Amino acid sequence: MSENNQIPKISALAITLNEEKNVKRYIESLSFADEIIFVDSQSTDKTAEIAEQMGVKVIQRKFDNFSNQRNYAINQAKNDWIVFFDLDEIMTVELEKEIVETIISKTNKVAFFIRRNFFLFNKHLKHGGFQNDKAIRLFNKKHCTYDGNFVHEKIHADGEVGTLINSINHFSYINFDHYCNKLNFYSKLRATKLYDENKKPNIYHFIIKPAYRFLWQYFYRLGILDGKEGFLSAGVNSFFVFKRYFELWLLRNNID
Repeated sequence: MSENNQIPKISALAITLNEEKNVKRYIESLSFADEIIFVDSQSTDKTAEIAEQMGVKVIQRKFDNFSNQRNYAINQAKNDWIVFFDLDEIMTVELEKEIVETIISKTNKVAFFIRRNFFLFNKHLKHGGFQNDKAIRLFNKKHCTYDGNFVHEKIHADGEVGTLINSINHFSYINFDHYCNKLNFYSKLRATKLYDENKKPNIYHFIIKPAYRFLWQYFYRLGILDGKEGFLSAGVNSFFVFKRYFELWLLRNNID
């Protein structure tokens, strides 16, 4: 971790669950950080063990929702400036340099979006809506907190937000089994939220919404230009919509 006193102290945070394949690469990419903290949701693989061996502080916390998990991690950080990447997001040397230079510049911005290059089965998807994908990954904790408990929780920033030039590579789905595990997890989370809001699924949710999602992504957002991976991505996301409401139907009918 950084020994240069000219570089402001940075805390690198992550929430983890069974990420043993990504841990080593992730930690090595954060050599500029003064501390790395994992809030682990009781992984059953070697995620925590590998991280601790590499000098990471690992805190176990039972998962309730993404926002609470992330805000808890922020409260453990010693430093004001935070980088909060997922373990399937790969940092580049150029981005690392830009992050450090941005903080050294004593910017008046409190948070920064970072663009993400989305990969499906190791192919970079440049269309289908992914060309505009970005998320806040660098921020000052004095002015920022996470809101919402959906899959894609957002940061509320009390101040000006900028966008960095360099991007990260986002390898969200490595193989089909990996995708299915994520899909099941996210579908149940969203279904639970809809159930709490007393939403009732109907034919519109089971047929029209999934179909619209496919058509929007594959044709309107030009996913067709990404070849077979573009088709698979549109199909995956369409099924994700269907499964969300199927899980909701199961909950409302007390079916395990």
